[in-house]
Order: sequence, then C-alpha cells, then structure tokens
Amino acid sequence: MARDWRPDSWRQKPIRQVPEYPDPAALAAVEARVKTFPPLVFAGECERLKTALAEAGQGRAFVLQGGDCAESFADFRADTIRDSFKVLLQMAVVLTFGAGMPVVKLGRMAGQFAKPRSSDVETQGGVTLPSYRGDIINGPAFTAEARVPDPTRMEFAYLQSAGTLNLLRAFATGGFADLHQVHRWNLDFVARSPLADRYEGLATRIDETLRFMAACGMNSDNAPQIRETAFYTSHEALLLPYEEALTRESSTHIGKTYACSAHFLWIGDRTRQSDHAHVEFLRGVANPIGMKVGPTSEPADLVRLVETLNPTNEPGRLTLISRMGAEKVDEKLPALVRAVQAAGREVVWLCDPMHGNTVTQGGYKTRSFEAILEEVRRFFDVMAAEGAIAGGVHVEMTGRDVTECTGGAHRLTAADLSANYATFCDPRLNAQQSLELAFLIAEELKAHRARPEVQPARAAQ
Repeated sequence: MARDWRPDSWRQKPIRQVPEYPDPAALAAVEARVKTFPPLVFAGECERLKTALAEAGQGRAFVLQGGDCAESFADFRADTIRDSFKVLLQMAVVLTFGAGMPVVKLGRMAGQFAKPRSSDVETQGGVTLPSYRGDIINGPAFTAEARVPDPTRMEFAYLQSAGTLNLLRAFATGGFADLHQVHRWNLDFVARSPLADRYEGLATRIDETLRFMAACGMNSDNAPQIRETAFYTSHEALLLPYEEALTRESSTHIGKTYACSAHFLWIGDRTRQSDHAHVEFLRGVANPIGMKVGPTSEPADLVRLVETLNPTNEPGRLTLISRMGAEKVDEKLPALVRAVQAAGREVVWLCDPMHGNTVTQGGYKTRSFEAILEEVRRFFDVMAAEGAIAGGVHVEMTGRDVTECTGGAHRLTAADLSANYATFCDPRLNAQQSLELAFLIAEELKAHRARPEVQPARAAQ
C-alpha cells in the first residue's frame, strides 16, 4: 500500500469536478450502504490485466480501449451492451492481425457514468441550471429537479454495472466471442463498405489464417483461445465517494487494496493535479490505472505525477493516455515522451484521438473521422521517432448506428448529425466508423512493422 495512504485520505485534499450534494446525511447513508455491496471486480482479474498491460508497454501486445462517452441508465438493455461488445471484438480481431500480437480488450463499460464538465452550469433559453454530470450524479433533462445531485443514483449505478458485467462475462466465455463468428461479422462489414476493395485484402488474409489453423486441428471445440476472450472494464474515477465505498482490501493479495468498481481506472485531464484528491486516491489502489495527458501537460509535471502514481516503477501499473488533438501532437507530445523516458519510468502509452478533436457544427458537438485518424497516425509517428512504444488506442464508440461524428467511408456530413444524434455528452464513432478505424489502424501498424528503422529499441529487449 502507498505510504501514508488510506481509502479516505483524498478527503483531506482539494477536489475538482465533484458535485455538492444538498443533503450530506443522505450522501453518507448511501456511501455506508454501498460499502456493504459485493465487489464488482476482483484482485486476480486486476493483476491479470496489469500483466497484459505490461506486455503492451514492452511492445508485445496492443491495447484497445473503447466504449460510451458516458453510459446511460435509460440505455441499459442487453442489445445495447451486446452491440458495443460485438464491435469491440470485431475491431480487436482486425488489430490483432495488423499488430501481429495479442490485443488487450478494455471496455469503457459497466461504470462509465460520471463525466467532467468544462462549466458548472448550463444555459438554455435564458435559463441557467447545474450542468449534467452523468447519470450517477444527476439527470440529463434540462429541469431544476433533474439537475440536483442525488446520492441514491450511486446505488442504481452499482446495480446496472453488476448487470452489465454479468452479461459481458457471459458473452466473453459463452461462445459469443468465437473468433470464426467475429470474422464472419467482419466479412459482412467489408461487403457493405464503400471501401470494400481496400479492406478486402486484409479480411481475406485473416480468413486464410483461420482456415490454416483449422487444418492444423485448432478449432472452437479444442482451443478455448478461439472460443473465449479476456475482457476488462474501465471508467474515469471521478466520483470519489462511490470509488471509496467500493474499495476493498484483498484477501488473496495481502497488503494490497483495490478499487473494485472496475479493473482499470483513470484520472482525467481536468483532475490530474498532483496535490489534489483524484491523484491522492488512485496513487494508493493496486489496480492498473491511467491518466489523460493533454496539451497543457508540462514535461516536469508529468514526470512528477508518474513518480507519484507509480513510485515502484511497476510495469503495467500506469498508462498514459495522450489526448492532444491532431494539430498539436507533433508540437506537444515528443517532449513529454522524452521526459518520461529520460526519467526511466515504465509506462504504457495510448492514443485518445477523440477528446482533442471536438468541434461544434450546426449546434451539435461533433468530431471528424479524418481528424481522429490523423491524430492516431501522428501518435504512431511520434512514438517511433522517439524510440517509444505505441501501446494502443482509446476511443469513444458505440455499436449503434448513431450520427454523431462526421466523415468516414459513408461520408457523414454536418447535415446528417440530426438523423440519430443520441449522446448526452460527447460524440461517438458509430459501428461502421469504429470498424473502419480499426482497419485503417491495422494498415498503420503493418506499415510500422515493415519499417524496422523506426521500431522502438526497447521492443527488442
């Protein structure tokens, strides 16, 4: 356990992005009840994820982290969970082939209910109300009643997370994730894509690989690696009263305390102050954790945060999630990567190409598919140029046919946004755009593998 740390030591620190509940007694009562609930995840699962992330940090695995910007109580349906899980599986198969290595599947699911906001208030039609901060805190409806922080929402968030996790575990191990079935879904995607000619070659090579494996006697009946998959959950650790209430000392990993709301938790770009509550809380839990790294990050500050969050330099413990915006990657990221490397710190680098590329068009927040892809490409180039390892990507996506991001093979425009704009927070890639991004990233990964002169030196160690 971290020095001078307790699950509640964050309460002595300054805090941002946490609401003021109108009834402290009601909040304390809910926290007390949640503390009695069973853990949602377990220490052994968290340690397995940490091991997998350590492999990504050494260039022997690739991380795919994806899911909703913010889960909704109203969207708690089996088909919604299934469709997002299905697309993540499809993306993972394509990336596995492109990267030539295992893909660590990490969903923004079963707990991603709280969202940081740039303003504490929102104004519509001359009326100003508190901002919507995610279903675990208040409601999205623009009414005074809905926007009051309600601590009982934490209990509902727990129950919905438990139900989602139950379904995800069944999907991951019950045959739904069978590699042959996932590949058939991808073949259907390729057949319907306007860029079918471009993607068909990769899909055909995957098909040939599966046929070769079957000819060698490896099939769904005798190889669980084909029939099952490991899948982990993650969310931003924003609402600390909830996170503390689900923190448990491990009975199997003596001396370690885990935040049992998810396998992986991260600190957002707005709450990464080294002397504030969110850093204080996450420095002490034993889970693998992440931190967003935006364009305002300074090299010396980043190194101090890395040392605070991972003082023993444990591989797989800390993931840095770059979210610069396509136009700022070349300017901001190299110095940060060099500083972390010069300090000798073990981290996994991911690219979040979503949050730095948000714009408003026709009254809708949106993101350009082309800008998203460009940030990923520039991230890979910077990592290669600095001799660092591009460990994976972090995307906001859904399995639904939404119209929230422009561009892509189907050429969605600003005029299409109103057709099915369903998010309460940030725009997400739809199923077709997500799969298209996976195919294009796979092309980038294959291209970088073919250029040994820019491969990170550490990957060969």
